[in-house]
Amino acid sequence: MRRASNIYRLGVKELWSLIRDPMMLVLIAYSFTAAIYIAATAMPETLHNAPVAIVDEDRSPLSERIVSAFYPPHFRAPIMVSPTEVDRGMDAGRFTFALDIPPDFQRDVLAGRSPVMQLNIDATRMSQAFTGNSDIQQIVLGEVNEFGRRYRTSAESKIDLALRARFNQNLERSWFGALMEIINQVTMLSIILSGAALIREREHGTVEHLLVMPVTPTEIMLAKVWSMGLVVLAATAFSLAFIVQGALRVPVEG
Repeated sequence: MRRASNIYRLGVKELWSLIRDPMMLVLIAYSFTAAIYIAATAMPETLHNAPVAIVDEDRSPLSERIVSAFYPPHFRAPIMVSPTEVDRGMDAGRFTFALDIPPDFQRDVLAGRSPVMQLNIDATRMSQAFTGNSDIQQIVLGEVNEFGRRYRTSAESKIDLALRARFNQNLERSWFGALMEIINQVTMLSIILSGAALIREREHGTVEHLLVMPVTPTEIMLAKVWSMGLVVLAATAFSLAFIVQGALRVPVEG
């Protein structure tokens, strides 16, 4: 009982110390309100005006078809560049994707070979990079297949595959993004708050006072963990109720 009492009283002391730290309170408030909302609404449903550059070393009808397949609103009009301009352009942020069509690409396709195209992606633009990678692959493969068949067609499937998503029927990215951001903030603040509590003791010069008191280092750390964990739990509940379910209108099941 004495150890539990020590841990409880030290934890209450940490809560009072946190209340007197305005910067940490601002960080907690921002992390579980504005940060959640911004992260959820900033996730794009599709690409929008993504800048793409193309290195056309083939100069063939097939390569021209591939170039013309990139158009608004998903992509900007492709920027035609030379191989030496790719790295400089991506470093400068002029384009997110750079597609390199190799020489003799059309000839190799018609000969039944498997030519390789290179797609460079600026992964610092995470949302565009993740979505655009698969979109560009589908565009290029579609144009190559249609060119190889000599005509455009929509292949009819012999089966009718009906996809149904549970809990998120419309696959709203904001629903997924809001909950993922809460998990990120819980992970980050659970570490930061416990560490900040110890740093606060060092700044105030009270670590030595605690060590000479009839408490063990384990009790000191457990007190910091449970008190800061309680703060994170309360902030998470608030964010789920008022930001996720309230502002973003995400139906939380369970």
